[in-house]
Amino acid sequence: MECPEETELSVVIVDDVHIQEINRDYLQRDKPTNVISFAQQEGEGAGICPELLGDVVISVDTAARDADEAGVSMFSEVSFLLIHGILHLLGYDHERGTEEQALEMEEKERELFTVLQQVFPELMAEGK
Repeated sequence: MECPEETELSVVIVDDVHIQEINRDYLQRDKPTNVISFAQQEGEGAGICPELLGDVVISVDTAARDADEAGVSMFSEVSFLLIHGILHLLGYDHERGTEEQALEMEEKERELFTVLQQVFPELMAEGK
């Protein structure tokens, strides 16, 4: 799955209250979650603006709890969620796809996360 070089996306950081509203209103799941992606290249308006990949919404509240529980830095957790969200925008799907597709997404997440760890080792350190 390729991403055109001149691609744009928006990243929105919200609290649990706001992500729960988004999750309820758009996905019919009335609870907070860590990340939601909205692809602009799917559905009725796909192709209207081909350089716009979509939106990634991340809950800083959930990310902070998850980082604390996992003993990882906040930067590390938010980076992982951003990678996860972008992969959804690129068509990867671990929820509705096959087990093979879920494994493919996990592999791509690990690959990209490893790159970030190499580029930002001090920010990705545990508990920072």
